[in-house]
Amino acid sequence: MHWLQALILGLVQGLTEFLPISSTAHLRVVPHFLGWDDPGAAFSAVIQLGTLAAVFAYFTADVKRLVVAALQGVVHRNFNHSPDCRMAWSIAVGTIPIAVLGLGGRDFIETEARQLPLIAASLIVLALFLILAERVGRRERTMQDLGFWSIQFIGLCQALALIPGCSRSGSTIMGGLFVGLQRADAARFSFLLGLPAIGASGLLQLFALLEGGLGGAGLLSLGLGILAAAVSGYLSIGFLLRFLQRHGTYSFAAYRILLGGLIFYSLYG
Repeated sequence: MHWLQALILGLVQGLTEFLPISSTAHLRVVPHFLGWDDPGAAFSAVIQLGTLAAVFAYFTADVKRLVVAALQGVVHRNFNHSPDCRMAWSIAVGTIPIAVLGLGGRDFIETEARQLPLIAASLIVLALFLILAERVGRRERTMQDLGFWSIQFIGLCQALALIPGCSRSGSTIMGGLFVGLQRADAARFSFLLGLPAIGASGLLQLFALLEGGLGGAGLLSLGLGILAAAVSGYLSIGFLLRFLQRHGTYSFAAYRILLGGLIFYSLYG
């Protein structure tokens, strides 16, 4: 991959990872419309390490608090030692669905699931569920109000992100709204819940690429993609949190439907 393509795709990854519009879909669709080859599932997963760094940078205090609380739970042999301890270990358990399904369906996810018709359909279907979540969600709870089973439900919703086009942030924000979270808290929790899954997936694919041999040019392109994703991802986090405090997810749902329709038109119109 040319370094300029990697830089552009890194910017796309960072700008779309945290918005509920599917970064994976955009990393597949942008090359489609520009006439580039599909960058592949491995590249898409590895440059997520840039957005992972953005979350750590933006939510440093939250991450430190949860890590300390988790360790205190181990020391006291009580995972319900404090609200933060309970949340930290619930997040760990809530990551299991996406980990199990991701490993079990890896071949499908990296090949057939990247077909543009499936991506377009996923964009539209999840948009409809986002609209439904906006309509029925009470939006009365904060992250600290989440119980174990609410977190597990959101974790199951996160597993939908294995289907390109569904969006990890979109599916988890949807799940948060369904269990009554306020919009901004649903977004914040989706960032924290995604840390283990994004980190594990990105590192797994990075080791696979390194074993295959990237060469100097490949490492440069990959590094630029990760750096661009980190910077643009950090900026998109702040934008989304401010936006959701004043508006809902309807505009993102409308964008998803329009993009899905555009993909279908480009293929069959």
